[in-house]
Amino acid sequence: MIGLILGVLNKTGQRDRHARAVWMGVGAAVATSVVIGAILFAAIGELEGSAEALYEGTGMLLAACVVTWMVFWMRKQARSLGGHLREQVSTAVVAGGGAALAMVAFIGVAREGLESALFLFASVGDDGVVATLIGGALGALGAVLLGLLFYRGTIKLDLRRFFMITGVLVIGFAAYLIAGGFHELAAAGGGEALEIVGPVLAVLYGIGIASFYLRSNPPKPAPTPATVVVAEVGPEPAAEPAAV
Repeated sequence: MIGLILGVLNKTGQRDRHARAVWMGVGAAVATSVVIGAILFAAIGELEGSAEALYEGTGMLLAACVVTWMVFWMRKQARSLGGHLREQVSTAVVAGGGAALAMVAFIGVAREGLESALFLFASVGDDGVVATLIGGALGALGAVLLGLLFYRGTIKLDLRRFFMITGVLVIGFAAYLIAGGFHELAAAGGGEALEIVGPVLAVLYGIGIASFYLRSNPPKPAPTPATVVVAEVGPEPAAEPAAV
């Protein structure tokens, strides 16, 4: 998303003037996500026994719902993501840039940051702090590299294929969260029935949601900054024959 915003600014010659506002919005969003993540982890540190298991289980089930909703929301937005974002950036620039552009960047990054905070919170309970930090760092590095390549036009991103692959992966992770959530609820006093039902529901959920996701007609991807220039320039008009 930041690659798209900077790409639009670069294409319109506004990058040097407004890039700082964009990065300020990104920084504020990252800080907000870190604070919310810290609150989640601090709260669990104050709990013990069944209360801790109940908190973790509820958090995992909530995270599964949120990430599943995000999968379908992002697929719905894929059709107009590029055009809508370019419109937002253009409107912000006309309004004077600054705070308006920072807010566009903040909302986009904060939404993903909150989702990542839920991811990491749910992952720590099963994978441990070290493995979660390593996985989170590698994911962040990959996202930065992808955004950089996207911004420079090194790659042409097929949004349809991108959202299809990542959507299926996220749905699989949501199923994993459901299994883990029921495991924690069983440990909180729900009994062995939840321990048995949890994995079954997780498998059914993953297969059912993934099948529905793949069967649905995906939206047509929006043009990327790497291809929009070609589309806008188009072929050169043929020269008119000289008058005799």
